[in-house]
Amino acid sequence: MKIALVHDYLVQHGGAEKVLECFCELFPTAPVFTLIYDRDAMGKTFADRTIYTSRLQKIPFAQKKHRIFPLLMPMAIEEFDLSQYDIVLSDSSSFAKGIITRPETLHVSYVHTPMRYAWDDCQKYTTDFGFPKIVERIVPFMMNVVRVWDRVSSDRVDQYIANSKFVSRRIKKYYNKDAIVINPPVDTKNFYVDHATEHEEYYLMVGRLIAYKRHDIAIEAFNRSGLPLKIIGRGPELAALKRIAKPNIEFLERVDDKALARYYAHAKAFIFPQEEDFGIVAIEAMASGRPIIAYHGGDIVENLEEGKTGVFFYEQTPEALIEAVKKAETCTFDRDYIRKHALQFDREIFKRTMKDYIGAAYEKHMQKRAQY
Repeated sequence: MKIALVHDYLVQHGGAEKVLECFCELFPTAPVFTLIYDRDAMGKTFADRTIYTSRLQKIPFAQKKHRIFPLLMPMAIEEFDLSQYDIVLSDSSSFAKGIITRPETLHVSYVHTPMRYAWDDCQKYTTDFGFPKIVERIVPFMMNVVRVWDRVSSDRVDQYIANSKFVSRRIKKYYNKDAIVINPPVDTKNFYVDHATEHEEYYLMVGRLIAYKRHDIAIEAFNRSGLPLKIIGRGPELAALKRIAKPNIEFLERVDDKALARYYAHAKAFIFPQEEDFGIVAIEAMASGRPIIAYHGGDIVENLEEGKTGVFFYEQTPEALIEAVKKAETCTFDRDYIRKHALQFDREIFKRTMKDYIGAAYEKHMQKRAQY
């Protein structure tokens, strides 16, 4: 049984890449097919894998500016020859699920989200990633072509796996396909509850500094309240956010893994004002026994128990966040209960669940083939 792995692009470390790491551990001899591979950005991750890239790899600046080539990516993903494989497992938030396989091949696609810049507000997408004005004007016209390809290519997948119920509903809406839900892996062993130390008075945010993460809401809220807020992460919004932040807000940028775990464990609460398909950083905070103060949108609605693992606010405004912080300060949270809730997302549980699913899906696939 020969297995191939397909990934959108390997240009940064994120949740999708953590999923791919697990797939590589489950299938250690499987090659990885990807549109673009930035070896410097990925470091040692996947350095020992056989990686095949598309023709986009040879385009100048593609590794750093891949988002400006959406019209080329459908053709590029379709050029891969996967005819020798019995199973293809794609790890997709955009183009990977569009690969072409033989009728005899089982194609299982783990979907982080249907392509957001095709189906959601593409103007917002170009603004969020700071595209030049000329690109902002062109992108809406490109997206019609990409959207049609994305819908057509969705029929090439035999079995869909969604990373959350939220994404499963999106798959049903845009592709009219059913998807089972297997939540992404979280390295819960890297985080801990510190019973020896009381929490400190600071609140915490972790994640890439891009517009949809809504750091601006949190900064305005904490500017007004004067409460201490620490922000871990880098991104294109860093300079702009620093300009609007008052001295009670500290930008730590990049920290090592030990420091990250310590900041989680000692925070008073974790601030989560964005809508995510699956918020790994929120689960990391829970694995540290810390409550979440979250906007009621996206997958966090599935994973937060009001009053037990955190509190919600229902409008993405500084005022709503300020009130939620006040509400959280009146609650008593059980650190061990919060961590126990997070352990269901552990990396080893994810790997076992995926292995069992792939095995069962392939067995069923072979039984169907035997009937013809």
